[in-house]
Amino acid sequence: MESLPPEEPKKTSLGMDENVEGLLTYLLGWVTGIIFLLLETDSDFVRFHAMQSTITFLGLTVLVIIFKAIPLIGPTLVALTDLLGLVLWILGMVKAYQGERYKFPYVGDLAEQWLEKV
Repeated sequence: MESLPPEEPKKTSLGMDENVEGLLTYLLGWVTGIIFLLLETDSDFVRFHAMQSTITFLGLTVLVIIFKAIPLIGPTLVALTDLLGLVLWILGMVKAYQGERYKFPYVGDLAEQWLEKV
């Protein structure tokens, strides 16, 4: 049996491999999500991950700000939110690097819907 050569990764409008650029959309949370949403014009894969990163981490940032204002249970809620953010951050980067269009619960569908409007 003859084995096929590995498939070349697709390049983006910024000249990077799609999976690497997808990973970078999560690197600094919503900041890199917005940057890649603005800069990437060709790759739906990267734009999806950028939108998902933006929605997820901007939402978590807002929750942390709100939770900090709550006495007694606020610090616990902040810690749980930070832990969730860490898990989603790692998961998003790994899945994007593997070339998978992985959707976070709720946020992934929202990201797809909003991408059609942007």
